[in-house]
Amino acid sequence: MDRSQPSLEPQAKGPSVIAPVRAVLRLRRRVCVLRKRRLLQLGTEPDAGTGVLGSSGSSGILRADLDQPKFFTFDSLTELSSRTPRKRRRRSRVVLYPETSRKYRPRTERQSRAQRCLLLLVAIVGFQVLNAIENLDDNAQRYDLDGLEKALRRSVFGQPAAVSRIMALLRDYLATHVHSHPLLLALHGPSGVGKSHVGRLLVRHFHSVLEDGALVLQYHARHHCPELRPVQDCRKELARRVADVVAQAEAEEKTPLLVLDEAELLPPALLDELHGLLQPQRSHHFHNAIYVLLSGVGGLEITHFVLQNASRMLPPHRHNAGSTQAEVSQAEEELHSGLRELLAREHPLWHSAAIVPFLLLDKPDVVNCFREEMAGEGFFPEQELAEHLAEQLSYYHVAGHEFAITGCKQVVAKVNLLQQKPAHAGH
Repeated sequence: MDRSQPSLEPQAKGPSVIAPVRAVLRLRRRVCVLRKRRLLQLGTEPDAGTGVLGSSGSSGILRADLDQPKFFTFDSLTELSSRTPRKRRRRSRVVLYPETSRKYRPRTERQSRAQRCLLLLVAIVGFQVLNAIENLDDNAQRYDLDGLEKALRRSVFGQPAAVSRIMALLRDYLATHVHSHPLLLALHGPSGVGKSHVGRLLVRHFHSVLEDGALVLQYHARHHCPELRPVQDCRKELARRVADVVAQAEAEEKTPLLVLDEAELLPPALLDELHGLLQPQRSHHFHNAIYVLLSGVGGLEITHFVLQNASRMLPPHRHNAGSTQAEVSQAEEELHSGLRELLAREHPLWHSAAIVPFLLLDKPDVVNCFREEMAGEGFFPEQELAEHLAEQLSYYHVAGHEFAITGCKQVVAKVNLLQQKPAHAGH
């Protein structure tokens, strides 16, 4: 080998260069030589008509090709040029889990703990609301208000508005056991319109549903506090009886009923005592009670109102139903406002009362009173006989109506006369 040319074989510099490495280098050098020869042969194949220009052009192309890096393949140049490069697919990484651990799907989003707490709070509130609704239904069902309403509508004649208002107030108050103030119902109207009858029906119903007569208190002004008795003794007795009733009701978790008849005869000291029992400063068990005051105060004003507005209280078939309902509602509002102003001048107790006015009874209502009383006394409730007895009473004749002056006050006495007539006939 000529010494002037450097040797292409790498010289061994130590024991680290071994024979396999030399073989690899020789194979690489041989492949490069074969590739250059093959490219030169392909470049000289064009026809001779091109002359020197063709050879010079091809030599330039070959130089450019030689400058670029090439990879050895067994395909021809034309096949290489026509083949379109393929896009390499990116292989997805395979997640390898340890065999000893559990496999979980990766979380797309990290949920906040506040969201879970909010959902838990909503569930708790919903459960509490449902529980409260069930408790309201259970407390109302204890007093059987549907049965009470049926009894009132069946036995109280001529007072549909008063019965509806009483039932609405009772349903609203008895929906729950815990209250911030007691319920005070004030039934006002002239004599014989059914106030005392409603009081007796309420007492009878609450005796039945509460299953304890000690939770129902009836107080008659003439009987429990006559004129000869000292007023302070009456006041102490009333306070003691009310305290005993509400304390026992609180222990049994029930709502007591206290009915005070002939409230217009109560001395001012007793009205003051009742007003004090209704104050929010009293103990909480005084707040859970129903007071019913039966009074004739305002009866004259109610009578004048009915007689003056009889034309607006005609049956619906005589006028347009919509206009009649609106006029009746307006008249009732006027009556309530007038009664409240009148009673407020009498005593501050009536400021906190729910006033329920009882109107005059029409003649058909009086006939129904006779028939019910006759059936209760063992007589056959004959319609003609009841109408004959009703004719013996006195009436206000206004706008085609006949309003009984004394209502059903004399019904009991007239029916008792029917029992005495057969006895006299026997003698």
